[in-house]
Amino acid sequence: MPSFTHIDEKGNVRMVDVTEKNPTDRKAVAQGIISMNPATFRIIKNRKVKKGNVLETARIAGIMAAKKTSDLIPMCHPLNLTHASVDFYPDESSNNIRIEATVRLFGQTGVEMEALTAVSVAALTIYDMCKSYDREMIISDICLLEKDGGKSGKFIRTQ
Repeated sequence: MPSFTHIDEKGNVRMVDVTEKNPTDRKAVAQGIISMNPATFRIIKNRKVKKGNVLETARIAGIMAAKKTSDLIPMCHPLNLTHASVDFYPDESSNNIRIEATVRLFGQTGVEMEALTAVSVAALTIYDMCKSYDREMIISDICLLEKDGGKSGKFIRTQ
């Protein structure tokens, strides 16, 4: 089991020093799911939400969130992202939308938190724009699907 890198030998919280790490190409892909009632799913799909285009607004919010992750999570490094995307996969059979974010950079630390933050904020944006239609929406299954780069190499979720 690896040790916690954000805690020093005295138990104090710290930002990890990545100064000596070699920069590598890094990528992370995360997902989240927002489930809703069928009527809400239809109005999103048909672009009938009074506040505007829900998925495009959520896409922009997710990308902005990826770029601001270090402002939200105390020990995250500010990063110069080279790519961030947020995509949506609506599933009419279950009235949910799977959100997938991909983030990349060439740098000294990974982008997992940026991808997870992008997915989370995109889901929250969908909730915010549709809460007047459906207060029972559920945000779930936020997780890392894959990451690549750095000393630890490649990770792909198996379940």
